[in-house]
Amino acid sequence: MHTSDGSGPIEPAPDLPQRVLLVGSSGGHLAQLLALRPWWEGRERTWVTFATQDAKAHLREEKVVWAYFPTTRNIPNLLRNLVLACGVLRRARPDLVVSTGAAVAFPFFLVARAMRIRTVYLEVYDRLDTRTLTGRLCRPLSSLFCVQWEEQAALYKGSHVIGTLL
Repeated sequence: MHTSDGSGPIEPAPDLPQRVLLVGSSGGHLAQLLALRPWWEGRERTWVTFATQDAKAHLREEKVVWAYFPTTRNIPNLLRNLVLACGVLRRARPDLVVSTGAAVAFPFFLVARAMRIRTVYLEVYDRLDTRTLTGRLCRPLSSLFCVQWEEQAALYKGSHVIGTLL
């Protein structure tokens, strides 16, 4: 990229993430990550989700790593995704991991934390009066924890309300 007067290249701001890993289950979790397009479209990115028809359709032009599912209380797939997270984070070397959940986020946040990679978790929009299991697990591992409603902020100390995405 060059300056508007053509005098030379503009260097990316060093504190802004240039390489991001976007992690989320398919369906609504993926839809919320896709809604962040104005933020991620100018960055080098890798996606981690499930190989469902909607994910394949939405991400056909993207760099994608397919995670193991089902993940809900499935210990073998949790371990598979933990190994997957180690490899993906080592290869992709993201500056930031962003997730909307669900369970696939947890192993990636664990490994990112161990590698000192910043993480941002965005809690789902449809849970107003109770915390999600993944939100509870990822909160202590998050560099930034975001919620979409004021009601959710009361459930997660130190969270930031960003408003709804969908």
